[in-house]
Amino acid sequence: MAVISVRIPDELKAKMKELDINWSEEIRKFIEEKIREQEKEKLLNEIDSFLERIPELERGKATKLVRDSRDSN
Repeated sequence: MAVISVRIPDELKAKMKELDINWSEEIRKFIEEKIREQEKEKLLNEIDSFLERIPELERGKATKLVRDSRDSN
């Protein structure tokens, strides 16, 4: 498993110590969720680009479909 480090203000570190939270796990979950969001965004943009190249699809329909998909989550 890889290790990353982050610099934070001393005051923030002190506040973190006051709480009974597994910070490593919380940060890991946050990073995983952020990666999922970015991968999903990238895929939706690729789909949007693909759909816009289909001539029989009405103009703006692809964008509407992608936006509807994004808004549903």
